[in-house]
Amino acid sequence: MRIIGIDLAVTAKHRAIIANERSQFISPIIQFETELAALDRLRTRALKETGPDCPLVVVMEATNIVWYPISVYFTRHGDTVHVVNPRMSAALSRFYHQYAKSDRLSAKSLARMPLVCPESLYPVTLSGADYLGLQRGCRELDRLTVQSSAIKNRLHAIDLLGWPGLRQRVFSTRSDTAVRWFRDHFYDPQRVVEAGEEGLRQAWQAAGGAQDNEEWIKPLVALATELQQLYGHSGTYLDYAALAAEVAREQRRLANLEADAKFVRLKVTRPLYRQLHPSRNLETIKGVGQDGAAVFVGFTGDPGRFSSNRGFRGWSGMVPRSAQSGEGESKGLRITQAGPNLIKKYSFLDADVGRKRDPQLAAIYYDQMVNKGKHHTQAVCACATHLLDRIRAIVTEDRPYELRDVDGTPVTEEQALAIIAERYTVPKNVRRRNNKRARRERAERRAERKEKKRSRSR
Repeated sequence: MRIIGIDLAVTAKHRAIIANERSQFISPIIQFETELAALDRLRTRALKETGPDCPLVVVMEATNIVWYPISVYFTRHGDTVHVVNPRMSAALSRFYHQYAKSDRLSAKSLARMPLVCPESLYPVTLSGADYLGLQRGCRELDRLTVQSSAIKNRLHAIDLLGWPGLRQRVFSTRSDTAVRWFRDHFYDPQRVVEAGEEGLRQAWQAAGGAQDNEEWIKPLVALATELQQLYGHSGTYLDYAALAAEVAREQRRLANLEADAKFVRLKVTRPLYRQLHPSRNLETIKGVGQDGAAVFVGFTGDPGRFSSNRGFRGWSGMVPRSAQSGEGESKGLRITQAGPNLIKKYSFLDADVGRKRDPQLAAIYYDQMVNKGKHHTQAVCACATHLLDRIRAIVTEDRPYELRDVDGTPVTEEQALAIIAERYTVPKNVRRRNNKRARRERAERRAERKEKKRSRSR
């Protein structure tokens, strides 16, 4: 067997080193670029003086998207390719070279991985152009959604500056359409006061606003009058014209992002998802929608590459870290976060929805919260690992999910909701006991006790 450890680079040349089956290096550091001729030379050199059936293993980090064309090259030649998480290779590099870091040392650490920790390596399975397109579409949709959320947060922050109390007093229950129209046309309180209730009503109706959605007009005029008294009329302390222009620009960016997100969702991700998973059985799992199902299909690819649910969970990164020694074992550790970020994101979000509709997930959540003292996030992560088991089974067998009670009895959706309400509703005092504020207060009390004990010992 021959092993190639490759430290990939984006702007510089890649660095590789060749090792034998005993992890002995048999070549110096080889620099090369992502070119067919350079890859041919590297592979030929690695297999020099070996038999025709000598296996070749290639290990590299997931650096940008540079790993993909190199993986395609070696996969097409029948070689085994491992793309590892950078955290894993960094940890091994620190073990071998505690006080040094370089591309050369990183390549050596990668070449040692198949012999040092083979159970942590997963062979790359290139599922094809459609799966890659779905992955990239899901990532693009997520970026657009995150950018849209950031703009909404900025708009809310600007409202707190220019219109304090707007959400509570004016638009607490109104549609987003009225809020955006107000920001575009009447963000200056002086304009609101000059137009009055009747002028605002006429402008709103002329813009196509619903007549049954005008309750916000009267409190808006009242708030604008108060703001004029607060900031004054001269604009000494706040320039509303500049603020209104800034808000208008932000809303135009938001509208463009939302239009792009709608296009990607309807014209890219969903058509590819339905092409690759025509039965759409993933959506029969409670909590899993089309966007989440598209992520699971695109990133899982061939489910046969995972030999067990344990392997699938480990790949996802949703399993907690382990710290056990002797008869002691640490609890409540962070998850490994080894897998794709979107897999972790949607498994968490979908599990949080599913535990409200699936009795089996609800039982897990209840047990984690009530009996094991976990807080909400930890309990949902526990549900997410079980949701991933369902996802692997559905993708592998391509059959609808059957909603069942904890004893395996099939139930309807109405029966499931009744079971959850009767048996698995977490008491409010338990939630208060486990929330962030309570945990912080307990930590502060522990710190105070330690400090008092330390002071007495002096």
